[in-house]
Amino acid sequence: MEKAMELAQLLIDGNQDDSWALIEQECEESNESLFIYEEIFTPAMQHIGYLWETNKITVADEHLATATCDYLLARYSWEKRKKQQIFPNGKKAMFLCVENEQHYLGLKMASQLFFEYGWEIKFHGPNLPLEYVLKAAQESKANVICLSFSILYHAEHLSPYIEALEKLPNQPVVIVGGRLLDQYEFHRYGSDRTIFHKKLEDVKKWLSHQHGVKMNVGS
Repeated sequence: MEKAMELAQLLIDGNQDDSWALIEQECEESNESLFIYEEIFTPAMQHIGYLWETNKITVADEHLATATCDYLLARYSWEKRKKQQIFPNGKKAMFLCVENEQHYLGLKMASQLFFEYGWEIKFHGPNLPLEYVLKAAQESKANVICLSFSILYHAEHLSPYIEALEKLPNQPVVIVGGRLLDQYEFHRYGSDRTIFHKKLEDVKKWLSHQHGVKMNVGS
């Protein structure tokens, strides 16, 4: 937790170089992406969210921290790809936030875990209305579509998204994630086919149990 708090301050300061040096140091001690995401990035951003909610930092500070974290995640993924051989498994996954949802960093971490397990990923980011999701899903014929939301009232979008996506001809698996799943029950918005993941650890466990997927992630 101490390293996460240190990273949080560096992100608020927009200090890319020192932030990356901290991540590199953690990578030397553990090459496990799940640890880096769950124990360093996630608590750092949660702390920043708390500081913003309690008016300890401004919106500008929060945006700078988010942008810096986004840069770190992209760089971490790039460095990981250079050092680790990935075996494509022929499966495709889409990642997006429901309409009006702007928080996407957790979703980005999940997408990078999928990539490390050999999936072809399409990361569509925040705030993607359903009509565009359906068009992209029909074109890509994704095997899995991952939805994310972090604001409670955005849960109202889940039912129409899930219902429409699960009716597509190729019948993709719909996975829902977000920080609120650890606090509230959302299964009523989905079907008996819908998968709800509370944490990135759930994502990794699911990936590791998929048939034909090679283990590319260190453990």
